[in-house]
Amino acid sequence: MSVNGHSSREAAVASVAMPAASAFEFVTEDVDRREPVTILAAAGGTGGHIVPALEVARELRERGHSCVFVGAGRELEQRLTSAAGFPLEALRSGPLNQVSLATKVRTLLRLPGALFDALRLIGRYRPAAVLSLGGYASGPLAAAAWLRGVPIVALEPNAYPGMANRLIGPVVARALTGIPATERYFRRNRTETIGAPVRKEFFEIPIKKHTEPFMILITGGSQGARTLNSAVAEAVQLWVRNGASTQLRILHQAGKADAGRLQSEYVRLGSGSVQAEAVEFLDDMPAAFAQADVVISRAGASTVGELCAAGRASILIPYPHAADDHQTRNAEALASAGGAQVVSDAQWNGARMVREIESLLSVPGRLEEMETAARSLARPGAARRAADVLEEVAGCNGRKGS
Repeated sequence: MSVNGHSSREAAVASVAMPAASAFEFVTEDVDRREPVTILAAAGGTGGHIVPALEVARELRERGHSCVFVGAGRELEQRLTSAAGFPLEALRSGPLNQVSLATKVRTLLRLPGALFDALRLIGRYRPAAVLSLGGYASGPLAAAAWLRGVPIVALEPNAYPGMANRLIGPVVARALTGIPATERYFRRNRTETIGAPVRKEFFEIPIKKHTEPFMILITGGSQGARTLNSAVAEAVQLWVRNGASTQLRILHQAGKADAGRLQSEYVRLGSGSVQAEAVEFLDDMPAAFAQADVVISRAGASTVGELCAAGRASILIPYPHAADDHQTRNAEALASAGGAQVVSDAQWNGARMVREIESLLSVPGRLEEMETAARSLARPGAARRAADVLEEVAGCNGRKGS
């Protein structure tokens, strides 16, 4: 099903009727691959899937290629792809991992239809390659690509691959990972660590001189942050009541549901040594990172990649319901390098936030050490390298912008 309402029964019938190809016998056409090609990108569900794919898609577009996103038709997918100017197709897919038995049964019943839709998309767009970042649509699209002999590139920015990328690992033409530790989940001779594709603006953020008032940035990511929101409100109340050890400014991206209520509370509490502001959404996140002395956030792959690119000290509270607990693994990878502190969602509250912030700010040079450690993990050019690999497996010659 196309989000834009397009359909073609003839293309669907033709695509299903074509014979399947071996996993490693990619279908080739008698065309000049120096011409622009189309890439289908399966990346949906969360910002951790969509944001890195958008960076690769922008790089491909600059080289003259077309990129079509394939997802589950969720609001976040539609909003982000539309804002970036990319078309989105939706498959009748759903979750299989860490869900109830009833949900698994519903998803399994949808799989034949999702596979049929994916085959139809392969027939309509005739992609030169498929890019899989995981998510509900990756399984059906990758299966259709494998059946039609279209090469698949898996891009896995998380420390632990999602179910879809783990399942397709044995048949991908190439696997690109965010950190070296993830390479062990894919075939060695087809795997390369390139880092997480991150907007170039994060790499351009300058080193910050830490002076009062210290700015604390709180952001919950695309899956929400009720725990983070409650903790910030409690922490501000504690600082107002007991006094903060230093001047603080708090910028809190709280989401649509809570921003108004929290901003009213912050205004009521006054503006002594702690000035707090709650907003629904930050349109310019690189600018917010540039001002921040410490970032408190979830630990999705995109967020961790942005923290490394910007070189910012962080306190990470992994989302406890993330598939396969991958956010905890992302956070631990950054923490083990010395770039972050990790606190579980169950242990995070206002009192813990006060202790963690005051502890970080009380040790001279501590923020600078964490920033250096985070920046050491940054890998500029991940989107360019991913686009290079896609062109390689697609058989492109004379690559533009590489």
